[in-house]
Amino acid sequence: MKKLIFFGVLGLFILASCNSTVTHTHNEHDHEAEGHNHATEDHDHSAHGDESGERHSHETAGSHLETTEAHSDEIILPKVKAEAAGVKASIIEPAPFQQVIKTSGQVLAAQGDESVAVATVAGVVSFRGKVTEGMSVGNGTPLVTISSNNIADGDPVQRARIAYEVSKKEYERMKALVKNKIVSDKEFAQAEQNYENARISYEALSKNHSAIGQNITAPIAGYVKSILVKEGDYVTIGQPLVSVTQNRRLFLRAEVSEKYYPYLRTISSANFQTPYNNKVYELQALNGKLLSFGKTAGDNSFYVPVTFEFDNKGEVIPGSFVEVFLLSSPMENVISLPRTALTEEQGSYFVYLQLDEEGYKKQEVTVGADNGKNVQILSGVKAGDRVVTEGAYQVRLASASNAIPAHSHEH
Repeated sequence: MKKLIFFGVLGLFILASCNSTVTHTHNEHDHEAEGHNHATEDHDHSAHGDESGERHSHETAGSHLETTEAHSDEIILPKVKAEAAGVKASIIEPAPFQQVIKTSGQVLAAQGDESVAVATVAGVVSFRGKVTEGMSVGNGTPLVTISSNNIADGDPVQRARIAYEVSKKEYERMKALVKNKIVSDKEFAQAEQNYENARISYEALSKNHSAIGQNITAPIAGYVKSILVKEGDYVTIGQPLVSVTQNRRLFLRAEVSEKYYPYLRTISSANFQTPYNNKVYELQALNGKLLSFGKTAGDNSFYVPVTFEFDNKGEVIPGSFVEVFLLSSPMENVISLPRTALTEEQGSYFVYLQLDEEGYKKQEVTVGADNGKNVQILSGVKAGDRVVTEGAYQVRLASASNAIPAHSHEH
């Protein structure tokens, strides 16, 4: 009985070992099949070139990214559009420049180029035709008529005529009597004096007299600067009526702060900008010259006056307040650009470099002295750079709306 049990247990052990062997063999076959499948997959990858394709794709993308980054700051503006917008560029070259003192001032009429028509009699004013400020007048052009017909003292010309005629008769009578010693030489001299005074007065008044009153004419040829009376005003003898200016020579009076007083001796010329047309004028081009500078400040001012004289070509208005750029000590080999080359953004200044025919680059610069037309550049650009000098804002607009991909632009 014990033997049967032993052989039964041994049989079960052998059967279990056989099953384990078969299962392992099957698993090994499966692993080999899987290995074959992996090899097949490797073969498929190689056959389709996926790995090399992926590597090529990554390399191409990396190269494309580098190109895009290299051109990310370039602004594209086609040549045709740039010409239509008036964009112009120039190569920077060092040149002489001058130190600048920036201040304010006023344009004044030069001495001798302005005159005032005054009333020669007392009376009521009436204008001859249409007299307006700025109109051109010739020497002797009628401006105003003064009527004294309704004045209590009467017409001064008529009174002067009567006085003249009376004194003339008295003088002629005395002249005949003095020969016969009927009147003394002293009495005759007094009669002669009265006659001459009356004659001078009458001739002066009757010179421009008419039936409607006394005519007041322009004392010089030029332009009416200001009208000092209104229609119907009563005026007295010597009262100013109309100011006339020739505008041939003008004064530029600049007010300079006391802190610049040591530099006033170095000032040679000036530029100034008018508020009505924003144009910058150079005194050197207007035959200008420095007349004088004050040795002390005014009683109620902390500014020292500096005065220039220059030709007026008909564009500058006497009396206008202007921005003045006083030109002082010279400097050599200075890089400067026209004001039109600069754009401002939040207190910083930028220019645009032209890289090629259609490519531009925005460049920040540090500015120095400003003479109204050109600005000294301290840093940001160098000699030999091609910089946009006109139409900089058009390039700036192109940078904001440029839709052309940078890498598609061929250099």
